[in-house]
Amino acid sequence: MGSTLRDEELARALYADHAGPLLAFVQRLLNGDRSAAEDIVQETLLRAWRHADRLPPHAIRPWLFTTARRLVIDAHRARQARPAELPADLLDTAVATDDIDSSLDAVLLADALGSLTPAHRSVLIECFYRGKTAKEVAEEGRLPAGTVRSRIHYALRALTLALQERGVTPS
Repeated sequence: MGSTLRDEELARALYADHAGPLLAFVQRLLNGDRSAAEDIVQETLLRAWRHADRLPPHAIRPWLFTTARRLVIDAHRARQARPAELPADLLDTAVATDDIDSSLDAVLLADALGSLTPAHRSVLIECFYRGKTAKEVAEEGRLPAGTVRSRIHYALRALTLALQERGVTPS
């Protein structure tokens, strides 16, 4: 029972005497990240408590600052050794997967459109992206409406082929 009381007193004394300055020091090392700094301070004080019998009695604070600095370095190295963490808002895999799928679809479509002739590409862009009718495209391009409809037909066939070459199959 006496040992437990001494342990609690030591932990309280370490925290009371050193937590404030140690937190300020670590927070500066971590560019103001208070949450990470609090974790480092907690780990530092825990290590001091565990090794209380080996702490230099007149140099506790330098030992704490050195230990905290090493923990910051270790944490930095650990972050560098693993892949970057995703922000919390991207952890929703359903949304992230949909966004990724949409982005990949857009890249595939843009690449396939790029492989079409300029005439075929322009009629598809005018009709399907800009929402114009074949008649409006014909009037703007001063072309017969039948020519525009024919270009749309052959452009869609060419686009389907280009997408199939890129591994996209019709569903």
